[in-house]
Amino acid sequence: MSETPAPADPIRASSPKRGILVFLKGRPDASLEEIARAMGISKVAALGHLQKLEAERLVQRAYRAQGVGRPRVIFRLTPESVTLFPQGYAEMSRAALEFIERKMGPGAVGELLAQRAHEVADRNRARLASGTLKERVAELARIRTEGGYMAEVAGSRRGSVELLEHNCPILALAERFPVACETERRMFESVLHADVEASHRVVAGDPVCRFLIRDGRRSP
Repeated sequence: MSETPAPADPIRASSPKRGILVFLKGRPDASLEEIARAMGISKVAALGHLQKLEAERLVQRAYRAQGVGRPRVIFRLTPESVTLFPQGYAEMSRAALEFIERKMGPGAVGELLAQRAHEVADRNRARLASGTLKERVAELARIRTEGGYMAEVAGSRRGSVELLEHNCPILALAERFPVACETERRMFESVLHADVEASHRVVAGDPVCRFLIRDGRRSP
């Protein structure tokens, strides 16, 4: 008896399907028109790919009221899709930290995460040593994207810059140890010499991690 072949991983297989998944990761609640435009394909073709992704339980549709007329159809990723994006060995790290917590207590977990953040900061400090606040945050976004966070500078005002991260490679770890998120926020403050406020978190159910970064913080 022949075995049924496993379904292909859409994040690596079909280019249009991969493109749609990545687009929705960064732009949740997009319309069919927006998706088709971003992919450079017709709405009919985009809908065909979306229907396949819906059948694979990776994309779901919802409806948003828009005044008079029919509600607007929008598309977003499902919770099942999270495993398609970089996770950075978070499950293994969580198991290791749970072992340390059992053997050495909760304080040891915080110390280990802080030490790791310090090492990461030292490794990247030279890349963030010069430039305006927006330029430094843009470089931080590149560093974070290299680590799988899908980061971008979303906007800036006088004295502040908004940083978005559309993927959380340490989600499984952060769900078990919330101190991991606070450790990363403090690391941002250290390398940017700025005040950093986290207003949205993927671990809290938000579609992105959002950081508001304000200039003016003295040397850490």
